[in-house]
Amino acid sequence: MNTFQDSAATAFSLVTSLDPLLASIVLRSLAVSASACLIACSLGLLLGAWLGVARFAGRGVVLAFLNTALALPSVVVGLVVYLLLSRSGPLGFLGWLFSFQAMVLAQAVLVLPVVTALVRQSIEDADRLHGEQLQSLGAAVGWRALILLWDERYALLTVLIAAFGRAISEVGAVMVVGGNIEGFTRVMTTAIALETSKGDLPLALALGAVLLLVVLLLNALIALIRRWREAREGQGHWPGDLKTAAPVATASRR
Repeated sequence: MNTFQDSAATAFSLVTSLDPLLASIVLRSLAVSASACLIACSLGLLLGAWLGVARFAGRGVVLAFLNTALALPSVVVGLVVYLLLSRSGPLGFLGWLFSFQAMVLAQAVLVLPVVTALVRQSIEDADRLHGEQLQSLGAAVGWRALILLWDERYALLTVLIAAFGRAISEVGAVMVVGGNIEGFTRVMTTAIALETSKGDLPLALALGAVLLLVVLLLNALIALIRRWREAREGQGHWPGDLKTAAPVATASRR
Protein backbone atom coordinates (compact mmCIF):
# COMPACT_ATOMS: atom_id res chain seq x y z
CA MET A 1 0.00 0.00 0.00
CA ASN A 2 1.09 3.56 -0.56
CA THR A 3 1.51 6.25 2.08
CA PHE A 4 -1.96 7.70 1.63
CA GLN A 5 -3.67 4.32 1.97
CA ASP A 6 -1.64 3.47 5.07
CA SER A 7 -2.39 6.85 6.64
CA ALA A 8 -6.09 6.63 5.77
CA ALA A 9 -6.37 3.13 7.25
CA THR A 10 -4.65 4.20 10.45
CA ALA A 11 -6.79 7.34 10.65
CA PHE A 12 -9.95 5.25 10.29
CA SER A 13 -8.73 3.01 13.10
CA LEU A 14 -8.09 6.04 15.33
CA VAL A 15 -11.62 7.34 14.76
CA THR A 16 -13.45 4.04 15.18
CA SER A 17 -11.46 3.05 18.29
CA LEU A 18 -12.06 6.47 19.90
CA ASP A 19 -8.37 7.10 20.41
CA PRO A 20 -7.93 9.03 23.73
CA LEU A 21 -5.68 11.70 22.21
CA LEU A 22 -8.05 12.22 19.29
CA ALA A 23 -11.07 12.34 21.59
CA SER A 24 -9.48 14.88 23.94
CA ILE A 25 -8.62 17.22 21.06
CA VAL A 26 -12.11 16.94 19.56
CA LEU A 27 -13.85 17.54 22.90
CA ARG A 28 -11.62 20.54 23.62
CA SER A 29 -12.43 21.99 20.19
CA LEU A 30 -16.16 21.58 20.75
CA ALA A 31 -15.93 23.14 24.20
CA VAL A 32 -13.96 26.17 22.99
CA SER A 33 -16.23 26.84 20.01
CA ALA A 34 -19.45 26.28 21.96
CA SER A 35 -18.31 28.67 24.71
CA ALA A 36 -17.25 31.30 22.18
CA CYS A 37 -20.54 31.03 20.28
CA LEU A 38 -22.55 31.32 23.50
CA ILE A 39 -20.83 34.62 24.27
CA ALA A 40 -20.85 35.97 20.70
CA CYS A 41 -24.45 34.97 19.99
CA SER A 42 -25.75 36.40 23.27
CA LEU A 43 -24.27 39.78 22.36
CA GLY A 44 -24.72 39.53 18.59
CA LEU A 45 -28.44 38.72 18.69
CA LEU A 46 -29.26 41.76 20.80
CA LEU A 47 -26.89 44.14 19.02
CA GLY A 48 -27.93 42.94 15.56
CA ALA A 49 -31.64 43.23 16.40
CA TRP A 50 -31.17 46.77 17.70
CA LEU A 51 -29.18 47.81 14.63
CA GLY A 52 -31.92 46.32 12.45
CA VAL A 53 -34.61 48.66 13.76
CA ALA A 54 -32.75 51.68 15.16
CA ARG A 55 -32.18 54.76 13.04
CA PHE A 56 -29.54 57.20 14.26
CA ALA A 57 -26.88 59.58 12.98
CA GLY A 58 -23.78 57.69 11.86
CA ARG A 59 -25.61 54.37 11.42
CA GLY A 60 -24.08 53.97 7.97
CA VAL A 61 -20.58 54.35 9.40
CA VAL A 62 -21.32 51.74 12.07
CA LEU A 63 -22.61 49.30 9.45
CA ALA A 64 -19.57 49.95 7.27
CA PHE A 65 -17.26 49.06 10.17
CA LEU A 66 -19.39 46.00 10.94
CA ASN A 67 -19.21 44.76 7.35
CA THR A 68 -15.46 45.41 7.31
CA ALA A 69 -15.08 43.30 10.45
CA LEU A 70 -16.57 40.36 8.55
CA ALA A 71 -13.44 40.22 6.41
CA LEU A 72 -10.94 40.47 9.27
CA PRO A 73 -8.32 37.72 8.97
CA SER A 74 -8.35 35.42 11.97
CA VAL A 75 -4.63 35.96 12.57
CA VAL A 76 -5.28 39.71 12.93
CA VAL A 77 -7.96 39.00 15.52
CA GLY A 78 -5.52 36.67 17.26
CA LEU A 79 -2.83 39.36 17.25
CA VAL A 80 -5.18 41.96 18.78
CA VAL A 81 -6.34 39.56 21.49
CA TYR A 82 -2.72 38.54 22.11
CA LEU A 83 -1.72 42.18 22.68
CA LEU A 84 -4.69 42.71 25.00
CA LEU A 85 -3.87 39.63 27.08
CA SER A 86 -0.09 39.96 27.06
CA ARG A 87 1.63 40.82 30.31
CA SER A 88 1.98 44.47 29.28
CA GLY A 89 -1.53 44.65 27.81
CA PRO A 90 -4.65 46.11 29.47
CA LEU A 91 -6.00 42.62 30.26
CA GLY A 92 -2.68 41.10 31.23
CA PHE A 93 -3.72 40.90 34.89
CA LEU A 94 -6.14 38.11 33.96
CA GLY A 95 -3.30 35.75 33.08
CA TRP A 96 -5.31 34.22 30.23
CA LEU A 97 -2.65 34.14 27.52
CA PHE A 98 -2.05 30.60 26.19
CA SER A 99 -5.14 29.27 27.95
CA PHE A 100 -8.62 27.92 27.22
CA GLN A 101 -10.12 31.32 28.07
CA ALA A 102 -7.87 33.11 25.57
CA MET A 103 -9.04 30.84 22.75
CA VAL A 104 -12.68 31.36 23.72
CA LEU A 105 -12.19 35.13 23.73
CA ALA A 106 -10.45 35.11 20.34
CA GLN A 107 -13.15 33.01 18.71
CA ALA A 108 -15.91 35.11 20.30
CA VAL A 109 -14.36 38.29 18.88
CA LEU A 110 -14.09 36.61 15.49
CA VAL A 111 -17.68 35.32 15.44
CA LEU A 112 -19.41 38.38 16.95
CA PRO A 113 -19.38 40.49 13.73
CA VAL A 114 -20.73 37.55 11.72
CA VAL A 115 -23.67 37.02 14.07
CA THR A 116 -24.37 40.74 14.40
CA ALA A 117 -24.32 41.41 10.65
CA LEU A 118 -26.53 38.45 9.72
CA VAL A 119 -29.03 39.16 12.50
CA ARG A 120 -29.11 42.84 11.60
CA GLN A 121 -29.99 42.07 7.99
CA SER A 122 -32.68 39.57 8.95
CA ILE A 123 -34.30 41.90 11.48
CA GLU A 124 -34.12 44.89 9.14
CA ASP A 125 -35.95 42.90 6.44
CA ALA A 126 -38.58 41.85 8.97
CA ASP A 127 -38.94 45.45 10.18
CA ARG A 128 -39.77 46.57 6.64
CA LEU A 129 -42.70 44.13 6.67
CA HIS A 130 -43.97 44.52 10.22
CA GLY A 131 -42.40 47.71 11.57
CA GLU A 132 -45.38 49.97 10.87
CA GLN A 133 -47.73 47.48 12.47
CA LEU A 134 -45.64 47.37 15.63
CA GLN A 135 -45.27 51.16 15.73
CA SER A 136 -49.05 51.53 15.42
CA LEU A 137 -49.39 49.30 18.47
CA GLY A 138 -47.04 51.59 20.41
CA ALA A 139 -43.93 49.39 20.45
CA ALA A 140 -40.74 51.36 21.13
CA VAL A 141 -37.48 50.58 19.34
CA GLY A 142 -36.26 48.18 22.00
CA TRP A 143 -39.50 46.22 22.16
CA ARG A 144 -39.73 46.21 18.36
CA ALA A 145 -36.28 44.65 18.16
CA LEU A 146 -37.14 41.96 20.73
CA ILE A 147 -40.50 41.13 19.10
CA LEU A 148 -38.93 40.79 15.66
CA LEU A 149 -36.08 38.77 17.14
CA TRP A 150 -38.60 36.29 18.53
CA ASP A 151 -40.64 36.31 15.33
CA GLU A 152 -37.56 35.43 13.26
CA ARG A 153 -36.27 32.84 15.74
CA TYR A 154 -36.40 29.93 13.31
CA ALA A 155 -34.49 31.80 10.62
CA LEU A 156 -31.91 32.93 13.17
CA LEU A 157 -31.21 29.35 14.24
CA THR A 158 -29.30 28.93 10.99
CA VAL A 159 -27.22 32.00 11.89
CA LEU A 160 -26.25 30.45 15.22
CA ILE A 161 -25.31 27.15 13.60
CA ALA A 162 -23.29 28.94 10.92
CA ALA A 163 -21.49 30.88 13.66
CA PHE A 164 -20.51 27.63 15.37
CA GLY A 165 -19.21 26.28 12.06
CA ARG A 166 -17.15 29.44 11.58
CA ALA A 167 -15.69 29.11 15.06
CA ILE A 168 -14.78 25.44 15.01
CA SER A 169 -13.08 25.66 11.60
CA GLU A 170 -10.90 28.65 12.63
CA VAL A 171 -7.16 28.15 13.07
CA GLY A 172 -5.20 31.42 13.05
CA ALA A 173 -6.54 33.17 16.13
CA VAL A 174 -6.48 30.16 18.45
CA MET A 175 -2.97 29.29 17.27
CA VAL A 176 -1.73 32.77 18.20
CA VAL A 177 -3.40 33.14 21.61
CA GLY A 178 -3.51 29.47 22.61
CA GLY A 179 0.00 28.45 21.73
CA ASN A 180 -1.11 24.97 20.57
CA ILE A 181 -0.01 23.37 23.86
CA GLU A 182 -0.60 19.62 23.96
CA GLY A 183 -3.22 18.64 26.49
CA PHE A 184 -4.24 22.24 27.19
CA THR A 185 -4.86 24.43 24.13
CA ARG A 186 -4.50 22.08 21.18
CA VAL A 187 -7.71 21.96 19.13
CA MET A 188 -8.56 20.19 15.88
CA THR A 189 -7.42 22.85 13.43
CA THR A 190 -4.15 23.65 15.19
CA ALA A 191 -3.43 19.94 15.72
CA ILE A 192 -3.97 19.25 12.01
CA ALA A 193 -1.47 21.97 11.09
CA LEU A 194 1.08 20.71 13.61
CA GLU A 195 0.75 16.98 12.88
CA THR A 196 1.00 17.59 9.13
CA SER A 197 4.20 19.58 9.59
CA LYS A 198 5.58 16.76 11.78
CA GLY A 199 4.62 14.13 9.22
CA ASP A 200 2.10 12.39 11.50
CA LEU A 201 -0.46 12.07 8.71
CA PRO A 202 -2.78 9.47 10.29
CA LEU A 203 -3.69 11.70 13.24
CA ALA A 204 -4.01 14.74 10.96
CA LEU A 205 -6.30 12.79 8.62
CA ALA A 206 -8.38 11.49 11.52
CA LEU A 207 -8.84 15.00 12.92
CA GLY A 208 -9.63 16.35 9.46
CA ALA A 209 -12.27 13.67 8.96
CA VAL A 210 -13.90 14.49 12.30
CA LEU A 211 -13.83 18.21 11.52
CA LEU A 212 -15.44 17.61 8.13
CA LEU A 213 -18.06 15.41 9.77
CA VAL A 214 -18.90 18.15 12.27
CA VAL A 215 -19.26 20.74 9.49
CA LEU A 216 -21.35 18.30 7.44
CA LEU A 217 -23.68 17.68 10.39
CA LEU A 218 -24.04 21.43 10.92
CA ASN A 219 -24.98 21.97 7.27
CA ALA A 220 -27.47 19.09 7.44
CA LEU A 221 -29.01 20.62 10.56
CA ILE A 222 -29.36 23.99 8.80
CA ALA A 223 -31.09 22.30 5.86
CA LEU A 224 -33.47 20.44 8.18
CA ILE A 225 -34.37 23.62 10.06
CA ARG A 226 -35.08 25.43 6.79
CA ARG A 227 -37.32 22.62 5.54
CA TRP A 228 -39.13 22.44 8.86
CA ARG A 229 -39.62 26.19 8.85
CA GLU A 230 -40.97 26.17 5.28
CA ALA A 231 -43.34 23.34 6.17
CA ARG A 232 -44.65 25.23 9.20
CA GLU A 233 -45.10 28.39 7.15
CA GLY A 234 -46.98 26.47 4.48
CA GLN A 235 -49.31 24.94 7.07
CA GLY A 236 -49.79 28.24 8.90
CA HIS A 237 -48.37 26.91 12.17
CA TRP A 238 -47.13 30.18 13.58
CA PRO A 239 -49.30 30.73 16.69
CA GLY A 240 -48.63 34.04 18.37
CA ASP A 241 -46.32 35.30 15.62
CA LEU A 242 -46.71 38.44 13.57
CA LYS A 243 -47.69 36.33 10.59
CA THR A 244 -50.93 35.34 12.32
CA ALA A 245 -51.26 38.45 14.47
CA ALA A 246 -51.51 40.78 11.47
CA PRO A 247 -55.01 39.65 10.33
CA VAL A 248 -56.25 39.74 13.95
CA ALA A 249 -54.95 43.28 14.45
CA THR A 250 -56.52 44.37 11.15
CA ALA A 251 -59.87 42.85 12.10
CA SER A 252 -59.86 44.46 15.53
CA ARG A 253 -59.50 47.93 14.00
CA ARG A 254 -62.59 47.50 11.82
